[in-house]
Amino acid sequence: MCSIAKDIGIDLGTASVLVYVKGKGVVLNEPSVVAMDKTTGKLLKVGAEAQAMLGRTPGNVVAMRPLQGGVISDHEMTVRLLQTLFRKATKTGLFTPKPRVVISVPSGVSEVEERSVINAAIEAGARRVFLIEEPLAAGLGAGLDIRGPSGHLVVDIGGGTTDIAVLSMNGVAVSSSLKVAGNYFDEMIARYVRRQHGVVIGQVTAENVKIQIGQVYPRDEERSMNVKGRDFKTGMPKVITLTSTEIFEVLRRPARMITDEVLAVLEQTSPELVSDISENGITLTGGCSQIWGMDLLIAERTGIGCVLADDPDACTAYGAGKSLAWINHMQEGPINIARKRAMRG
Repeated sequence: MCSIAKDIGIDLGTASVLVYVKGKGVVLNEPSVVAMDKTTGKLLKVGAEAQAMLGRTPGNVVAMRPLQGGVISDHEMTVRLLQTLFRKATKTGLFTPKPRVVISVPSGVSEVEERSVINAAIEAGARRVFLIEEPLAAGLGAGLDIRGPSGHLVVDIGGGTTDIAVLSMNGVAVSSSLKVAGNYFDEMIARYVRRQHGVVIGQVTAENVKIQIGQVYPRDEERSMNVKGRDFKTGMPKVITLTSTEIFEVLRRPARMITDEVLAVLEQTSPELVSDISENGITLTGGCSQIWGMDLLIAERTGIGCVLADDPDACTAYGAGKSLAWINHMQEGPINIARKRAMRG
């Protein structure tokens, strides 16, 4: 007996991949990391198990992120990552039909990058592939009513990109995407620790610092944490103490770049939609939107109330999942976001 193929929605992020299965919700949330044996080309681990190997592998094993800045940087490894996740999510058997898949992509992607995502998903076992803009999916997942003419502003701060979009009438009125997001914050922290303290720390440690004591807005009480790394000069292990105040100094500039872009998007938006947004407020989604004070900073700079969505990490995946309801009316293949925008401009 042939079982029915399940439609799936995917948030294909630089930091993590979330998979939504129709009728089940989000069934997988795995880091976008693969580990392979260089000599044999064999895939060893995917997701959390591969992430634990980052910076810790022997010479013949390489752990890597096949997605950078919200787009595919290693096609073959992305295909292998998706294959494994499809298998895990749908528990496919020999006679299971291939699934139809909705995948979120950043607003700023080119047609070439779109085709790369589609080809990777088809090679990984999708029957048909549909794309949805990340901020549109995030708005749907955050529960915003974007069907009517009223305007909503979504700021989706992920691992590789920050996507900012004004949503109205089930579409994107104005949008922008910049490669300043979670990973960039981590890099800034690692660079600072090396320059200021003479200690080299890995990406996983830098991310922990951001989560534990990171802030982008002043707060009353100071926090601190001990961080282990390698002394840059001697190569020996070293423990240093970092404070939230010094991390605030590090993250101020990238956070300001995000708020500047939010203001730029508002400037391009029609007065009617801006007036809707000031009434509806700004919605923050994405993993890095949870850094302390991001909502306060955006509200202060724009003068518009700013709210962090429930479960901001999974909003885009839930939105991609919700869009499965009208998959029969969606356009297959590249959506040529860049070209549409050029036509509008």
